[in-house]
Amino acid sequence: MTATSSGPAHARPSTAAAATVLPRPGRGWTYALVLAIAAGVVPIVMIWWQGTTAGSLDSAGGALTAAGRISGLLAAYLLLVLVALMARIPLLEHRVGSDVLTRAHRALGEYTVSLALGHALLIILGYALSLRTNPVSEAVTLELDYPDVLMATAALGLLLWVGIVSARAVRRRMAYESWYFIHLYVYLAMALAFSHEFADGSEFSDSPRNRSLWVGAHVLVGALLVIYRVLVPIARSLRHDVRVRSVVPEAAGVVSVHLTGRNLRRLRIEPGQFLRWRFLDRAHWWQSHPYSISAPPRDRSLRITVKDLGDASGSLRHLRPGTKVWFEGPYGAFTARRLDPGAGGKVLMIAGGAGITPLRAMFESLPGGGGSAVLLYRASSPRELPLYEELAQIAQQRGFGLFPLVGTRESGPDPFSPAELHRLVPDLSDRDVYLCGPPGLVHAAKRGLRRAKIPGRRIHVESFDL
Repeated sequence: MTATSSGPAHARPSTAAAATVLPRPGRGWTYALVLAIAAGVVPIVMIWWQGTTAGSLDSAGGALTAAGRISGLLAAYLLLVLVALMARIPLLEHRVGSDVLTRAHRALGEYTVSLALGHALLIILGYALSLRTNPVSEAVTLELDYPDVLMATAALGLLLWVGIVSARAVRRRMAYESWYFIHLYVYLAMALAFSHEFADGSEFSDSPRNRSLWVGAHVLVGALLVIYRVLVPIARSLRHDVRVRSVVPEAAGVVSVHLTGRNLRRLRIEPGQFLRWRFLDRAHWWQSHPYSISAPPRDRSLRITVKDLGDASGSLRHLRPGTKVWFEGPYGAFTARRLDPGAGGKVLMIAGGAGITPLRAMFESLPGGGGSAVLLYRASSPRELPLYEELAQIAQQRGFGLFPLVGTRESGPDPFSPAELHRLVPDLSDRDVYLCGPPGLVHAAKRGLRRAKIPGRRIHVESFDL
């Protein structure tokens, strides 16, 4: 394990640092989002209760059927919430952050699949008990004799499929493109489930008011999705005319894609943010990928740095100059706006692997100097430190600390133990921490920071484990 620091130099602010014009993200916005989602459950329960007739809960079959109905309604509601969370709504992206939204999406997705499966099983068992029939024969009757139940079964199958591929153990073995396109089947599942809800759900078939509210909720979420995932990206891509200028190798399996465009400052991209990029050539036009900018944005130029992770990212080295690029974004709140005002502007950055890209842009653009920023750059070998020369130059110019933590887990002390962190950064307790990298690094660093008594509000994480 080696750890060296660049020597301090005359501190100067970065010329690339942009004025802070957006509000600071905070836990208050996250709590507000959780409360808003929870508040949406109230009208769902009210709709269910209004459709529950007197005495229907007195028997075991009636109670199971009622439980199945509420499970189905909640699953349908959470499905709407899941789509809304990924609609890239600016208010949520800038004040809550993509990392928080992604974690909420993943957690709620598990509940959604469980509720949808519970809905199907409870309805079958409830009907079977009420009619004194075999559950298997009752399931066949529901499939063949009730309108749109086959559609609902197909929707459940799609949700189960998406849920399986979203499990961490499965996700890590899949190419990003496969995982992404399978997730698009959620929209088909929603359409199939919507038909079933109106055909078989007495909560909607017997109430014009409930039908109007339910249709309105779907129209609203659909409109947000179309506006922010389709119309706004198309308009921005046409307006700014982003194209590939050059592709530069940085290290083994790592390239920087230099982009050029018009009036890029109007996008208000902040160092630490990412965009979804779609390169319009024969090999890449049909897919988009999220990549962080790896240098502060300029009015006519941007740069992303991409590591070959075994999917289409490796083929970007073949991009030709002049290739047109469509994009979505910017997204994310992993920016200097997250700095805790009580920390005095001091920052510790911890990066590894592809996680260096957003922190490289922030390292150059953070205000201050003279040790106000320290970067710990983790890698197994010196060859796995792309952009290190740039970082060393920035550290020298601005008086920042830069420590390459090179070595395997077995070759030295744990670099993220409280003792080692305090040795490298003596004023650790006075700093905000920005952490980005593969899951193992993020987990180890967070564990060490918590043991070092760093408050959770000062630990800002951007994880690539989507």
